[in-house]
Amino acid sequence: MLSITLQNNKKRYLAYNNFRQKIFLTNSPKDAPVIIYMLPWLLSVNRLSVPGFIKELKEPFHVFNIENNKEIIKQESLFKKTFGIKEEKSLVRYPSQSSQIQGIYTIGSAGTISQTSHSDCDIWICIDKSAFTSKTLQYLKEKINLIKDWLDHRLKIPVYFFLSDVEDIRQCNFGNMDYESSGSAQRNVLKEEFYRTTILIEGKIPFWWVCFESDEYVDYDQAFSQNAGSDFGERDFIDMGNLKEVKQDEYFGASLWQFNKSLTHALKSIIKMLQLKMFLEAPKEDLLCHKFRQMVLEGKDKTAFPDPSLFTMNTVLDHYSQHAKEEYFEFIKKCFYLRYDLKLLSKTQTLKEEMAGETFKKYKIDRRNIYQLNEFESWQLREKIDFGELMFGFLIDIYKDIVRIQKGKGGAIAPQDLTIIGRKLSSSLEEKKHKIAILHIPTENIKLPVLSFSPVGKIWQVKSSDEGTLPVIADENIVFCSAYIVWNGIFDPVQTRMLPNQTAVTIQEIINLGKKIRDVFGSFDISSVHFGNFLQKETISKMLIVVSFENQRINMDICDFCIIYKNNWEELFVRRFTSTEKMKVFLGNVGANSTNLETHYYIQRNNIYYEKIIERTKNMVAQMLTT
Repeated sequence: MLSITLQNNKKRYLAYNNFRQKIFLTNSPKDAPVIIYMLPWLLSVNRLSVPGFIKELKEPFHVFNIENNKEIIKQESLFKKTFGIKEEKSLVRYPSQSSQIQGIYTIGSAGTISQTSHSDCDIWICIDKSAFTSKTLQYLKEKINLIKDWLDHRLKIPVYFFLSDVEDIRQCNFGNMDYESSGSAQRNVLKEEFYRTTILIEGKIPFWWVCFESDEYVDYDQAFSQNAGSDFGERDFIDMGNLKEVKQDEYFGASLWQFNKSLTHALKSIIKMLQLKMFLEAPKEDLLCHKFRQMVLEGKDKTAFPDPSLFTMNTVLDHYSQHAKEEYFEFIKKCFYLRYDLKLLSKTQTLKEEMAGETFKKYKIDRRNIYQLNEFESWQLREKIDFGELMFGFLIDIYKDIVRIQKGKGGAIAPQDLTIIGRKLSSSLEEKKHKIAILHIPTENIKLPVLSFSPVGKIWQVKSSDEGTLPVIADENIVFCSAYIVWNGIFDPVQTRMLPNQTAVTIQEIINLGKKIRDVFGSFDISSVHFGNFLQKETISKMLIVVSFENQRINMDICDFCIIYKNNWEELFVRRFTSTEKMKVFLGNVGANSTNLETHYYIQRNNIYYEKIIERTKNMVAQMLTT
């Protein structure tokens, strides 16, 4: 590979990387400067007043080339002022015996038009682990955790660090970095996404990005060896390994994992599901990262660069405009529009609307639909749920197509993966007696309406302030209603009301119970459940016993119990018992089939026998579980 080509590619890449950093700074004007400029400085400084201080660390770590970053050195006086350091000289030292961090890189939507106010920022901190002792490696891990704690309190955007060994990246051994893995091979899928979306915050340039000639094949390993072995070779490249192809079974494994995530976070995952299905349908196509690199490095305009998310959207839309039914394609366009949080035709047009405008001139969305999508945050709860149900049905269709494409091709897919996904689907969809049904809301962090409890005859109803006559949930058991809104993530203590009625239940007790249910069980999130749970038999893992919630009688004679319980498959149930004998039978079965059971209790605080009833209930339950 000619040295002049390498130099030109390097210049072009650095200009492109600068473009990406500027988009990040535009998207997050308060948080991005801390990540782009202060983070490398924090990792390279070890002072008592600076976040990440390690007392036992004799020499500070050193992020490669930080001493030559003019913007960081320029801002260092501000950093020192922030942490009360009066020393005038720079705290960033030239490398000596210090352990080196070879590079800091983002992966994902940060610095693209798909970054939204709800996006997080995943960061790879890359080192050569063989150059670290066990002690210095532990110090680095501690330092990263301390810095993350400080960032969590300071930044709006959630930041997640992944400490990565360069050799592991070369071999695609990502461990927990690939979000727990799907149980099937998907190693190159993650590397493809990294190369296509990464921003170099500071450190060495991925050699893959500059190892390219438009007219001929370049042997990656040979080119890197020649550069590294030459006296005139560049030292600011990092060898993360070449990427020639991604096998079909890796795409399938990644699809399984994305489908798993989509059961909880539909809108975020549907784009990746569509992308992976496209890869499976067109296996001979060049990798997206290859096409994207070529577009960046061959661009004739010195100041204009493609955005990776816009590039991906255009590629996916081009594909499905030819390979999807018209109604499906219209829905795909809406999903991209909402996922990227676009606001076309609005008074204020940001950089992302300007960049995405051409795409939606080619693939038009009806003006009326655009105005409706622009108001998505203000949609009624029922409208969002209906859209979520459509999206969930669409996801299942995509999944079926992916399974059909892969059927009979074998490969590295473990049969247990399909068992796991099947059981996760069952957990999300199957109706069971006493089970809390799942609302398929399309996005996280939705604007919650006021929810009002009211009894109608013997039925408790919970209605939304933005709805008509239909309740969100209706049941004879108010505890079931409370568990329903908590489990579906639509409970907000501040937004909870109760209409005047003749029952003994108070609004404060409803709120207190909701908080207790949330503290014990959280909200439905099937993607957080370990895959191994679905290969085990169904057992109850947590239980909350609610004592006499609606009963007006505040004495020691208690015979009204509600048991809320969650199993290891992320299903939540509510059962009511009006006699201790019936509860005894149920708890006897629970005790015989569940180990390591976590048990909690709730009784209204205004009961004068509170302590005695709690103690009596605990003793009774303990006895029932062991009989």
